[in-house]
Amino acid sequence: MMNSEQILQHFRDTDALLEGHFVLSSGLHSPIYLQCALALQYPADTTRFAAEIAKNYLEAGIETVASPAIGGLVVGYAVAAALNVRFIWTERQNQIMTVRRGFKIKEGEKILVVEDVMTTGGTTKECIEALTSRGADVIGAATIIDRSNGKADVGVERTSLVTIDVPSFAPQYCPMCSEGLDAVMPGSRKSQGK
Repeated sequence: MMNSEQILQHFRDTDALLEGHFVLSSGLHSPIYLQCALALQYPADTTRFAAEIAKNYLEAGIETVASPAIGGLVVGYAVAAALNVRFIWTERQNQIMTVRRGFKIKEGEKILVVEDVMTTGGTTKECIEALTSRGADVIGAATIIDRSNGKADVGVERTSLVTIDVPSFAPQYCPMCSEGLDAVMPGSRKSQGK
């Protein structure tokens, strides 16, 4: 079993825990950025994190794991493998999270949504809404790291391997912007911000 500090140390060791001035996919600014792609480069590491997440859902009757593209895909797939269930994903089409690629969802299908990192829970919520609009029964959401310190509400029960409190600011209230520090947008989705 991995503890929170071991997981965070892995992020540090793989240069996946960055410090500076960042624009998050939510549009918020933060002095900390978690680049999960770096932490999940090696399948053995991803498999370890996925096994830890899967332990929480072994008896939950999960039929499918779903992740929002792109950040959650690697860990979501690994959690589905650990649970020996189907894996699907949602993605944005015209800025709206949707189920595409011919994925079918049966009425009442028990789905677990898996992401790498959660800040506001917005992307997870959009994924859940895309799935439930197709009849899914989303029974939970899981992440490797919850940056909201448990505050993000996605409408279903959540679990995270690590829960930390990382500050994030609306651009107009960002102390790093006030200091004139340039913001970097390392994520995969364009956001508003300085």
